[in-house]
Amino acid sequence: MSLRAARRGLVLVLSLLFCFFRYQAVRLLAALQGKPVTVQQKADWMHFCGRITLPAMGIHYRVEGNRPTGPTLIVANHLSYLDIAILSAALPCSFVAKREIGDWPGFGPLSRMGGTIFVDRSSRTSAWVTAQAIRERLALGVPVLFFPEGTSTDGSEVQRFHSTLFEPAVESGLTVTPAAVFYEAHGSATERDLCWFGDDPFLPHLVQVLEVEGFAAVVRFGPPETFPDRKAAAWRSHDTISGMRNL
Repeated sequence: MSLRAARRGLVLVLSLLFCFFRYQAVRLLAALQGKPVTVQQKADWMHFCGRITLPAMGIHYRVEGNRPTGPTLIVANHLSYLDIAILSAALPCSFVAKREIGDWPGFGPLSRMGGTIFVDRSSRTSAWVTAQAIRERLALGVPVLFFPEGTSTDGSEVQRFHSTLFEPAVESGLTVTPAAVFYEAHGSATERDLCWFGDDPFLPHLVQVLEVEGFAAVVRFGPPETFPDRKAAAWRSHDTISGMRNL
């Protein structure tokens, strides 16, 4: 491990600890008021965490297009676990993530505190339970974001979108907002080098990211749309995100 990676790793750990203690402060304040921590407060807390953990890893980010607000379903392509921090920094929202993330060291407890909705990708029943949870979050006026590819990729193409989790927005007449995520690497690194996909182990990849001189993450939001059914929402959002990544 290089000195740069070790230094960034230390700052990242300290940043995650600070996020943890900030959440405890939010929870204590809510308890003193006799109230639970709201979904919006959790989304705001995740937004704060994303904005301090990205610099710790040497990642800059920028947002293109209009940031969505209110009850909209945001769908994005998926390049790695970094996308959660990147999109959290871009806007406050609730996330849908695969169940395994909840068990990861550091990131798992933080994602649970942030109100992430976990889905078992291998269970169709879990998908419908997750859809109900999304429906409830949207009813509270909080944007919900998920990755309809169902897995992270090497960025060479946007894979087919699964349509099940589009249903809560479609049946409620709410908009679906597409978001294209890019990695712009510096030096000799490429976007593919920064993606986490296949059977790559987590910790070696994280060290690799920390060793990179630096890179910029870009979130490009497209215009929100409403759709007559979830199939149309899936293919149209897929084509829009593919097009935004190829601009």
